[in-house]
Amino acid sequence: MSGGEKSRRLGGWGEELAARFLEERGWQILARNWRCRYGEVDLIASDGRYLAFVEVKLRNSDRYGQPMEAVTAAKQRRLLTAAQLYLAEHPTALQPRFDVAQVFAPGGMEPGLARIEYVENAFEGE
Repeated sequence: MSGGEKSRRLGGWGEELAARFLEERGWQILARNWRCRYGEVDLIASDGRYLAFVEVKLRNSDRYGQPMEAVTAAKQRRLLTAAQLYLAEHPTALQPRFDVAQVFAPGGMEPGLARIEYVENAFEGE
């Protein structure tokens, strides 16, 4: 398996963990890997009050910093534009927000070793 393929599998696994994390807390997953010409939103979820556009970032070590640090200002702008397009296509009364699910997986795809830190309103103040 190539490095890119392994990375995609690990990323998909992290997204699945994040989706389960939200579902266990009463959220409904409305879309996974929603794509448009501006990019992709990993998860779009609702709890009946908020419509969360969730970026999932996975790391197996902190050698390159916290996962959330990989959500650059440019990435935030692309997510905002993608979210605006999603909202134009799917009008809602829910309050939109941007969250980041940081998945720490020091053992690779070993579910018992992974942990999630979920950051609500992750782009606030940016």
